[in-house]
Amino acid sequence: MDGNRRYAKKKNLEEGDGHKAGFSALMSVLRYCYELGVKYATVYAFSIDNFKRKPEEVQSLMDLMQEKIEGLLKEESIVNQYGIRVYFIGNLNLLSEPVRVAAENVMRATAKNTKRVLLICVAYTSTDEIVHAVQESCLEKWEIEASNGVEMDKKGEIEEVNGVECEQKLEEHCAIQLVDIEKHMYMSVAPDPDILIRSSGETRLSNFLLWQSENTLLCCPRALWPEIGLWHLVSAVLSFQRNYSYLEKKKKQL
Repeated sequence: MDGNRRYAKKKNLEEGDGHKAGFSALMSVLRYCYELGVKYATVYAFSIDNFKRKPEEVQSLMDLMQEKIEGLLKEESIVNQYGIRVYFIGNLNLLSEPVRVAAENVMRATAKNTKRVLLICVAYTSTDEIVHAVQESCLEKWEIEASNGVEMDKKGEIEEVNGVECEQKLEEHCAIQLVDIEKHMYMSVAPDPDILIRSSGETRLSNFLLWQSENTLLCCPRALWPEIGLWHLVSAVLSFQRNYSYLEKKKKQL
């Protein structure tokens, strides 16, 4: 959702008003998605890199985020209208406590919803997600091997497996497989995306879903995010339909 600050500058608005306009655009786009039959929608709301912005801007974004997250639980919210299950994706420990608690409450309250799914990436980067998945995979392997007789030295390095030096058994017992990493990805709760829309005419992914977007159609409308509307979404869907056979062919080649 790129372009909120540029939109505010373009319209001579306060910077915070640009983010509010971006949220309104998000609600409209989500309604269009769900009316078109899209089950999974993922939005990049706040990058880990955004914490590097001015402290007052970060705090303003956290306050706005808390307000909008808490609003998802209101009876008239889009979540209740469409039966949406909400996931917050990312390193949630980096969020302020009020925002994290609000996010956890929404995930808990919507856990039984099954009609639609909304994934909100906050305190997220794809590289952080990959590192997290590798770390969790290693810990899981170590725990399994420890229960099977692996001995470890004080540095946490495996010395032997049931009396046999680790060098001999490491590849057989401890190797990390692709499936291990993928099950520990934050985004493991959803299928890989079919379409990725990057607003403002930018053609880079900006550390978003790098692992999952190998066969994803990238659409880059020149409109700033608050200007994104129904026709931009329809254009992306039509482009996906035109390229569907090619994308499926590339998937089968993997």
